[in-house]
Amino acid sequence: MTPVRLELLNESHLAAVAAMLADPDVLRFTRVPDPTPPAFAQEWLRLYETGRRDGTREAFAARDGDGRFVGIGLAFDIDREESEAELGYIVAPDARGRGAGTAILRALTDWAFAEARLLRLRLVIDTLNPASLLVAERAGYVREGVMRSVHFKNGKRIDAVLLSRLQSDPPPPP
Repeated sequence: MTPVRLELLNESHLAAVAAMLADPDVLRFTRVPDPTPPAFAQEWLRLYETGRRDGTREAFAARDGDGRFVGIGLAFDIDREESEAELGYIVAPDARGRGAGTAILRALTDWAFAEARLLRLRLVIDTLNPASLLVAERAGYVREGVMRSVHFKNGKRIDAVLLSRLQSDPPPPP
């Protein structure tokens, strides 16, 4: 598995994020608008910076051991009262297939439990995205079920798998 380091998402990451958001699989399997508006990466960063200040969102860029950008990890819809959040991750196209997704999700999960002090984390993954489902399982997430017709994008509704991980769950194997 590729080791990764998370760093707070900032202006210096925007070119890499914008390039990643143009990838057809990112557009297909995420809630990023398709087509992506021209200033979407900047607007996204502002949204997460606001959430960082009020404790409702956090965003990280992920870099590999050589310092290369390999993706992002997101905590959105952080509910401090309920001690839970939905997480998300996107792997840059040139970093796929080397364990970067699992490393990003594991690092993000560790942050959510240790730093954000959350007790329950959830993932919502398109049923047609087996690579992302495998990443979630390798990071110790448990399937709870399928949410039918849960998101609407480009004229289609999608089914998504709901997965969760509790702070009390055993860590996944290395």
